[in-house]
Amino acid sequence: MSKNIHSQRLVSLDALRGFDMLFIMGADDLFHELSKITNWQVFNVLSEQMDHATWNGFRAYDMIFPLFLFITGVATPFSIGREIEKGNSKQKLLFRIFKRACILFLLGFIYNNGLQHIYPLEKLRFPSVLGRIGIAYLFANFIYLYSKEKYHLIWFISLLLGYWLLLRFTAAPGFHPGDFSMSGNFVSYIDRMFIPGSLYLNTHDPEGILSTIPAVSTGLLGIMTGSYLRNNSSDSSQKIKTLLVTGLILIAIAQLWNLDFPINKNLWTSSFALQAGGISIILLTIFYFIIDIKGYQKWAYFFKVIGMNSILIYMSAVFIDWEFTGKSFFGWLADLFGTPFDAIIIIFSIMTVKWLFLNFLYKKRIFLKV
Repeated sequence: MSKNIHSQRLVSLDALRGFDMLFIMGADDLFHELSKITNWQVFNVLSEQMDHATWNGFRAYDMIFPLFLFITGVATPFSIGREIEKGNSKQKLLFRIFKRACILFLLGFIYNNGLQHIYPLEKLRFPSVLGRIGIAYLFANFIYLYSKEKYHLIWFISLLLGYWLLLRFTAAPGFHPGDFSMSGNFVSYIDRMFIPGSLYLNTHDPEGILSTIPAVSTGLLGIMTGSYLRNNSSDSSQKIKTLLVTGLILIAIAQLWNLDFPINKNLWTSSFALQAGGISIILLTIFYFIIDIKGYQKWAYFFKVIGMNSILIYMSAVFIDWEFTGKSFFGWLADLFGTPFDAIIIIFSIMTVKWLFLNFLYKKRIFLKV
């Protein structure tokens, strides 16, 4: 079955973004509580996967951030690419991209520090998840605008190799070159030296300066994937096969590279970028095949509602006490079930009121667009 998606919006992209954000909305807490209550092995394993790896290693929860950044990249050829075809200048588009990056950085700063008080500089945290998305989005889109498509892969490989060489042959003062520990690696040292205020882990910040370099490659991988889906003339079945094989190859390379350059989300190591990138491509392919190719879209509505307002629901945690809201509506139901299942009911309640809020905005066509 062949399908021309040159100009249409990918429903699968919004659904996948919503699926990703579902774990931010409380699905992770659900697995933790199920593990506590049942002590079943399956829930214990899933609960463990709903926490970040402490340092080296990889867990499912480590996918949330890179998947979101990857999706942002996939959307570029469909949004920025369409604007270029309409005749908009690259300078105008770059200004729009830069503006978006600045807004994301500001929102990230607000998410970290809130607006309730004026804190002294040493207590403020400047790096953030949204800030990294904004900066990585800016540089990945700059490459997209001013570099030919055939050179995007070269950029992708160069960023990952360059970052590996940087960490392999440098270290913090007093440590041997190639030290990948939290205190000894060069990336964390640069963060301690140049980032004002506080760092998330005191000696290291997972959204620091140099670790943004491989994050740019994650956004660029999304751009290359989006360009392939939008511009390649192959039929849909061939695209599916190519994407699945590509994802598996990236994961295999990541596992080999892990032997020398550990998979580490905190450092966003090159092996981590490939591992997360490979899984991201596979997830997108599955959603794309089911939703956009086969046309099974009704089930995706639940996720699409979340995905269309992902930044809003992420930022809402700063301004809305969702636990209070959930208990206000469904606290009686938690009392009815009693201990220990009341905790599960409360989590479901919080997720429900969040989704109903997003659904209301979706039906009113109200979206937070940065």
